[in-house]
Amino acid sequence: MKKLSINFFGLLIALSATFALSSFTTVTPEYYEGKWEVTVFDTPQGTATIPMRFETKDGKTTGYFIADPSGAETQMTSVSITGDNLVAYFNITGYDVYLSLVKKDDDVSKGSLMDMFTAEAKRAK
Repeated sequence: MKKLSINFFGLLIALSATFALSSFTTVTPEYYEGKWEVTVFDTPQGTATIPMRFETKDGKTTGYFIADPSGAETQMTSVSITGDNLVAYFNITGYDVYLSLVKKDDDVSKGSLMDMFTAEAKRAK
């Protein structure tokens, strides 16, 4: 009986470790490749949706966004991906801002703009 309890306890620890490790996945730059619709909630000007696009060439991720109705893309100042977190710096309407996103599922990321406004990014299809 004691041996059965020890084996059961060992099995529980192994399963817990497996689930814990699977929750710490690292996002590759390829996850963010393509077009995204980033919605920033409750800004002083209301809720805003900013179309964005990310691409990775030679291991360096670059981002672009559309700030006005003309549809012209503007390159972001910098984009970095560390672990499962993307951070993008850019200037929009005269303000230097940063956007931080973390993968939620295959087509949705959540985060914030300037750590003040909630942001949600949905992959454009």
